[in-house]
Formats: sequence, C-alpha cells, structure tokens
Amino acid sequence: QVQLVESGGGSVQAGGSLRLSCALSGSPYCMSDMSWHRQAPGQEREFVSNILGLGSTTYADAVKGRFTISQDNAKTMLYLQMNSLKPEDTGMYYCKSDRCDSPWGQGTQVTVSS
Repeated sequence: QVQLVESGGGSVQAGGSLRLSCALSGSPYCMSDMSWHRQAPGQEREFVSNILGLGSTTYADAVKGRFTISQDNAKTMLYLQMNSLKPEDTGMYYCKSDRCDSPWGQGTQVTVSS
C-alpha cells in the first residue's frame, strides 16, 4: 500500500507555471512507477504522465513539451512541473502508484484562466 498527498495547485493565468508535489509513504515497492492523472469538470479522469523506476517518462500528447514529471532519489516525493499552462489544463490533479492498487488521494486543484 502507498499513501498519497498531493499539493501545489492553484489559480494561474494562461502561460503561467505551477509545480505539483505528491508526498509518498508506505511500501517502497509501490512508490516506484508513479503517474499523474487529471480530471476536468464533467470529464473522466485522464492520464497525464508517468515515470518508471529507472527514470523513463511518458506524457500525454496534450502536455508533451510543457510538463515534466520527476521523482526524488528516495522516491518519497513525486513532482509535476507544468509550464505554458492553458485553460484546458484546468482540473483536479492526482498522483497514483502504477504498481499497487491504492486509493486515490484527495487531489490538488489547478485552475488556468484565459
């Protein structure tokens, strides 16, 4: 099991930046292979990015070139650097373990105004 606490969301204007954080605790096995997801109002939750234990990363086409996922060496923190934000990036952002079936965290709200 892994416990997840997201933070760092906020309200920004289009073109701005935010850095999301996800504090991880629990099984070290579960804290490798992590991902970020988001859910816009009235929409289904969607994949944003993931990072594997050896550091390889994947991004959704909508965020490629603008967002960067990273994890600290101890794998206790997961980050999502979001640059050149667009109104369509608005939503609740969640981190998740891709190895373990743990409950979703409370998420952190990102609001981008035009």
